[in-house]
Amino acid sequence: MRIAVVGAGIAGLSTAWSLNKRGHDVTLFEQAPQIPNPYAASGDQHRIIRRAYAGADGYARTISEAFEAWEELWADLGTRHYAPCGTLGVSQTPDDEGDAYLQGFDRVGSPYELYEPAEASRRYPFLDAATIRYAYLNREGGALFPARIAAGLVRLLRERGAMIREGVEVAAIDPEAGKLTLADGEQASFDRVVVSAGAWVLKLLPDLAETLTTYRTAVVYLDPPEDLKAAWQAAPVIVDVGGTIDGYVLPPVDGTGLKFGAGIHKRPRQPAEEREPRLGEGEMLRDYFSPPFARIAEYRVDRVVTCAYTFTADRKFLSRQIGRVTAVSACSGHGYKFGASVGRRVAAAVESGDQAGLLRWLRAE
Repeated sequence: MRIAVVGAGIAGLSTAWSLNKRGHDVTLFEQAPQIPNPYAASGDQHRIIRRAYAGADGYARTISEAFEAWEELWADLGTRHYAPCGTLGVSQTPDDEGDAYLQGFDRVGSPYELYEPAEASRRYPFLDAATIRYAYLNREGGALFPARIAAGLVRLLRERGAMIREGVEVAAIDPEAGKLTLADGEQASFDRVVVSAGAWVLKLLPDLAETLTTYRTAVVYLDPPEDLKAAWQAAPVIVDVGGTIDGYVLPPVDGTGLKFGAGIHKRPRQPAEEREPRLGEGEMLRDYFSPPFARIAEYRVDRVVTCAYTFTADRKFLSRQIGRVTAVSACSGHGYKFGASVGRRVAAAVESGDQAGLLRWLRAE
């Protein structure tokens, strides 16, 4: 089949990869002049892959398939764009999110090492032992490197004969005809179309507005105190820091920066709206992480990166069949870790027509 994939984030790239492996004639459209799009949700230096989930046991089990799919991709790329540094969780108060993640490990039988406060701060001296109940380490998971993965997939797809059209904006889609109209007026028809346009999906498929909302948020890159740099470079990813903080941390592994993320700046916005950081936004986000991190004011803000995500009400994946179009949205920002497996599943559903099965898998039901 002749298949168009609209959007070259991780879902689009991995879908194009899988469709190409299955022998289809694939054309990938990306509106940014270069892949990855710096405004895309699935870009940036590094993203978490983890077994840890709080109440979403289905996703905790589904991640096994994701790990296997990434291994298939590493074999095709000839390298692993992944640092298996493990995942750390922290609890500050009873029944906080740190507690919920630990209970999730117990339910799915995933092993971990549990540390009392003094031992946790000895191992990870950036933690303030006086502010935590415990910490725990699961050795499965770590950091994926999106920019490197995107570059590798672009190279691989071109080598295998797929057409990649960077800097080409799709202005409209006729789902019933499988016809794309580009911003310059060019039109092209395909047997099937996969729309994985992230925060821009509502521009192309406005009927999804009843299900999806686009939000703007931000992450901050920090330069830690000199005496803590070695500890951070050797640290695992931190899936949750406990207390009232819904936050995560990616350590500066393999040449990346120290990244703190939380939803305190999340607000409904159009994908290109308010993309420049506001004055003091980085410092506010940094300070949000004290406790459990000690000496937080000594961390210098290096830069702030804004992001745009689409969310469903329940923060789960979405897929929708509209004529010849399969629309896929990761939702909630947690989709990157499943990226390679999403591509394989979407490709299989495009072939089989089993959209109901795809949606069940995407929702980990």
